[in-house]
Amino acid sequence: MRNIILGVSALALAAVATPVLAQDEATDGFSVVGGAALVSDYRFRGLSQSGEEAAVQGYATIKHDSRLYAGFWGSSVNFSVDGITNQSSEVDAIVGYARDLGGVTVDGGVTYYIYPGGTTASTDVFEPYLSVSGAIGPVTAKVGAAYIFEGQNAAGDQDNIYLYTDLAAAIPSTPLTLKAHYGYSDGYIGAGGNYADYSVGATATWKALTFGASYVNTSGFANKAGREALGADGAVVFSVSADF
Repeated sequence: MRNIILGVSALALAAVATPVLAQDEATDGFSVVGGAALVSDYRFRGLSQSGEEAAVQGYATIKHDSRLYAGFWGSSVNFSVDGITNQSSEVDAIVGYARDLGGVTVDGGVTYYIYPGGTTASTDVFEPYLSVSGAIGPVTAKVGAAYIFEGQNAAGDQDNIYLYTDLAAAIPSTPLTLKAHYGYSDGYIGAGGNYADYSVGATATWKALTFGASYVNTSGFANKAGREALGADGAVVFSVSADF
């Protein structure tokens, strides 16, 4: 939902834009992870949230041994279109629970998208999510769904479901990891009520830094001008992130 003002929405480029995090162990069952990143374009589900310009991002998460977690993810954004809004930031509050079941991780929770200031219109939206991930040989695979339910003003009292799959494969004896993503959005977000997004890329780690590059694009937009206005056309996105 991360472009609700334009009629669209940790992630289409999550594999590149989201930093790998370090973990500080605590004796009371709690641990804290966090990170920051600079991306050449904040793409979420294939759509630019930063006017196809660079964005600064960061997040922190508190985890408990019970497998509950809570945290936030934030980014600079640019939704300015003909003076409709001048919002410049997004903060996502996240609460969830993840559990390993015989080598398969099931992760579910709720994301609350918040866009401070910039407009008097309704912008904040709740989105429950669920994913399943695990290793298939050398490849780590993840499938998931996120659902914006009806009855939310910012969503125009409509719903939207987003289905996706992510693949990642580390290249042995190198700092490189190859990544791919495919997602499909069905509902009020996107032209004609549905569209697909996809990306292919790689990341490389060096000490505490992770560098990434990914080609991101979409399909299903019947209106070329509208597709370009949403920043949904193909582009190569670069990122650098640091963990702490």
